Amino acid sequence: MTRIVVIGNGMVGYKFCEKLRAAATTSDFKITVFGEEPWPAYDRVHLSAYFTGATAADLSLAPRSWYKEHEIDLRTNELITAIDRKQKKVISHTGTETNYDKLVLATGSGAFVPPVKGVEKKGVFVYRTLEDLDAIIDFGRKAKSAAVLGGGLLGLEAAKAVMDMGLKTHVIEFAPRLMPRQLDEAGASILKGKLENLGITIHLRKNTQQISGNGKLTGLDFADGSRLAVDMLVISAGIKPRDELAKACGLSTAPRGGILVNEFLQSREDNDIFAIGEVASYQEMVYGLVAPGYEMASQVANQLCQKEVKPFLGFDMSTKLKLIGVDVASFGNPFGEEATSTSIVYENKNTGVYKRINVSKDGKRLLGGVLVGDASAYGILLQMTQNKMPLPPDPEDLILGARGDKEPVGAGVENLPDEAQICSCENVTKGAICHLIETDGISKVDGIKTCTGAGTGCGGCMPMVNDLLRHQLKAMGKQVKNVLCEHFDYSRQELLDLVKVKRIKTYNELLNQVGTGDGCEVCKPAVASILASTWNELITKQDSIQDTNDRYLANIQRGGTYSVVPRIPGGEITPEKLIVIGEVAKKYGLYTKVTGGQRIDLFGARVDQLPDIWEELIIAGFESGHAYGKSLRTVKSCVGSTWCRYGVQDAVSFAIQVEERYRGLRSPHKLKGAVSGCIRECAEAQSKDFGIIATEKGWNLYVCGNGGSKPQHAKLLVTDVDSATCLKYIDRFLMFYIRTAEPLTRTATWLNKLEGGLDYLHDVIVNDSLEIGEELENEMAFMIQTYACEWKEVVNNPELRAKFRHFVNDSSGDPSVAFQEMRGQKIPASWR
Repeated sequence: MTRIVVIGNGMVGYKFCEKLRAAATTSDFKITVFGEEPWPAYDRVHLSAYFTGATAADLSLAPRSWYKEHEIDLRTNELITAIDRKQKKVISHTGTETNYDKLVLATGSGAFVPPVKGVEKKGVFVYRTLEDLDAIIDFGRKAKSAAVLGGGLLGLEAAKAVMDMGLKTHVIEFAPRLMPRQLDEAGASILKGKLENLGITIHLRKNTQQISGNGKLTGLDFADGSRLAVDMLVISAGIKPRDELAKACGLSTAPRGGILVNEFLQSREDNDIFAIGEVASYQEMVYGLVAPGYEMASQVANQLCQKEVKPFLGFDMSTKLKLIGVDVASFGNPFGEEATSTSIVYENKNTGVYKRINVSKDGKRLLGGVLVGDASAYGILLQMTQNKMPLPPDPEDLILGARGDKEPVGAGVENLPDEAQICSCENVTKGAICHLIETDGISKVDGIKTCTGAGTGCGGCMPMVNDLLRHQLKAMGKQVKNVLCEHFDYSRQELLDLVKVKRIKTYNELLNQVGTGDGCEVCKPAVASILASTWNELITKQDSIQDTNDRYLANIQRGGTYSVVPRIPGGEITPEKLIVIGEVAKKYGLYTKVTGGQRIDLFGARVDQLPDIWEELIIAGFESGHAYGKSLRTVKSCVGSTWCRYGVQDAVSFAIQVEERYRGLRSPHKLKGAVSGCIRECAEAQSKDFGIIATEKGWNLYVCGNGGSKPQHAKLLVTDVDSATCLKYIDRFLMFYIRTAEPLTRTATWLNKLEGGLDYLHDVIVNDSLEIGEELENEMAFMIQTYACEWKEVVNNPELRAKFRHFVNDSSGDPSVAFQEMRGQKIPASWR
């Protein structure tokens, strides 16, 4: 029996044990694992979940019982202090000596702490282990503001944790942009704007000289002479390989840290000692992602079992992640440095989306790229890069989508070669997944996860796994079931039906009856929308499952303040109400702007001011404009026949009627409408989810248009109908959309994916082919009857009103919110 000793019980050390036990019997190897932390291996990739309620048990990769069942001697809370290579033994801090035949060093890395004066002060922490997180949480209860030193991947993860604690958050970065290793300047700028809109203050080009304070942190002093006052500092500026044991026993290390290994992960001086994960340095390169660590673990396990070994020759560092709710990805060569490459860029500062792809000069191959704000195409783009797949005739279609009458483009999972790597963490190929589906009859994602491990690491491959499963099942002639997420084995449409039939009114009730686990960021807001669309109850009663904007009934803006948008139906407003808006804006010092939806937006309100502002507006006859919700926003209008000499119908009156009818209606995505008084179309009705254009005989109704990054004209549904018929068809259309659309799907996209397209929609809405017209109308009637202004509900409820504060432990406003003047109004001081 070969004696294996593993030093380090992190994610990679655990993965090695898992792979070795799966490949060989317990009689082949005796495995002893040393971990200096008190817990078995846990998921460091999702550490930030610890700040939103996840426990150590939730993050655990395997309980102690797993080690016992697999006859692995796990010794936690035991630090190895020395390696005796001659006698082939390790010595722990307790004096215990353990002999080995093969030694695997999986000691990982520690937090890199820059040599800044004052790092020893109280209130300074690193972000690396569960013990670190417990210390941060404990200290954070007494703090109001915190800075994170480091604007890379780790730093922004730490910033999310700090923000989740309700602290005013600052990110300090030495480089001129965020994530300098992954993003180019334009992409980093978009990310910076997105984070600032969430209330995080970004400080770039900052060289921290000193951490000031008399024993306890009070602020940071920078080389440019500026100073930042904060209560807490979290250092997350990179990693440093834990190679001190290797150095002490005579193993070679790289100049920047890490044990030097060959292509078989063996140390240069001792072939019986392997290094895997962040402590290994292959060709003086340390790999700080989990996927290459898992690959190393797999290859060492294969060697020990004398299986086919694939030399480790480096690893693709492409990555996709969600940073504080923002999708970010880079793949291949993200910067297009080669002289033989050309960049294609799409940038939309309004929506916060940036896409860049680098293609070969001949336009035949994709070399790499950067995605910020929308990384939905990452999987396919990565595969096209890695597998050198041919590009479409117009490569820009890969990031812009098909336009005009062109067919949609993209390689698609069906065109990937069998050797394409779908899951980099577990090195799972398309061929392996297809074999499981075709030969072993696997028909669910959970089965693929269990059999291959795909999706159990970082989770970034799950969209590709889902697409591949659906494609293969369809190719085999099997029914494909669309599910919301891993916690609900139902589609959104099925969940909505279950909510109605079982009369379920809370998320926990639905999860307990038809779901599993604790839920996730996908299903919580989706279920919140379903419940609101069904029962029309106040959303703040279940604020923990809402998005930030819905939670506070206002849009969070750059600098951490909120905007207030009262409803102005049809854009019509009296002078008296205009005066009230002006007085409120002046009293609370709010920036005012007329919106494209014919409303007046008030910016710069602190969260604790929101109920007071709402109260004054409500007294004057205003109500919530739902600018923050996935609901009806506005019904825009022209002046119509009331004033315009070309108008043929009273557009303003009808727009007011329509907006007041559908106000507060929750849906899978935001809804916008418009009413134009003649064919000159001044209200731009054909760019709305539903648009109404006056004719001499009545109204033409258009549906499923939208603006945004991929604008689409609305389609004509009916012509020359009277007002009552027009409203009836809109009732049916909106409720049918709410019933059948996927989460976060605009009406335009919904129609594009709807089998049968506009003809089918016309049959359902106008011809009532499904015989559900009356049912849809009754559902809309219920929504209209049960409508209540959300702002008013909060204003009149002391318990709900008390939730609107910056700090859980302090009712005062956020003192760090700062403004500057522009054109006689205030704007956030961080605005550039």
